[in-house]
Amino acid sequence: MEYIELIIIVCSISLYWTYKVYQKRAIEKREVYINNYKFPKRISETLLKTYPHLEANDLDLIIKGLREYFHICNIAGKTMVSMPSQVVDVAWHEFILFTRKYESFCQQALGRFLHHTPAEAMRSKTLAQDSIKTTWKIACSRENINPKAPTKLPLLFAIDSLLQIEDGFKYSLDCTTKNDPAYCGGHISCSSGCSGDSGCGGGCGGD
Repeated sequence: MEYIELIIIVCSISLYWTYKVYQKRAIEKREVYINNYKFPKRISETLLKTYPHLEANDLDLIIKGLREYFHICNIAGKTMVSMPSQVVDVAWHEFILFTRKYESFCQQALGRFLHHTPAEAMRSKTLAQDSIKTTWKIACSRENINPKAPTKLPLLFAIDSLLQIEDGFKYSLDCTTKNDPAYCGGHISCSSGCSGDSGCGGGCGGD
């Protein structure tokens, strides 16, 4: 009996690590696809109409941000991740309008269809907080930033301020200024949720 139990345990461990290797390779394959994907030009056209002050380099940066968000979704798997940028969210909205291209992209890049979920439609405040934490941690990891003691903001958390997006989400590294309207980046990774007066930032989520 003990011998059979040992075989079952060994087989279970073997299957687990086989799955982990398969999962890692799938993520890497999708990462290459996301890196090489050419987004529709109309996304940049819509961005320019929405924010006329943007220049060509700014539009390229936003597309880079959109690509980065899909990378984060790829790594997160089926865990919901929030979109921390208003301007990148506009780009995402426009991409969704290309329904067939978007559906095909999602299947190739993520292995599933990525739904767009507004923050107010998330099932609870805790879910909204957890999803922005997930985005923060993965974004920091990808850019070699300490999520609990960041010295700079990841692209998706910095881009709205960087491009002076009037209705954008603003984040700050300084968590001591109570009157600062920006969300505090360092507080996002707190285990008890978002702390301080600035709270959690982030608009829509993908699941």
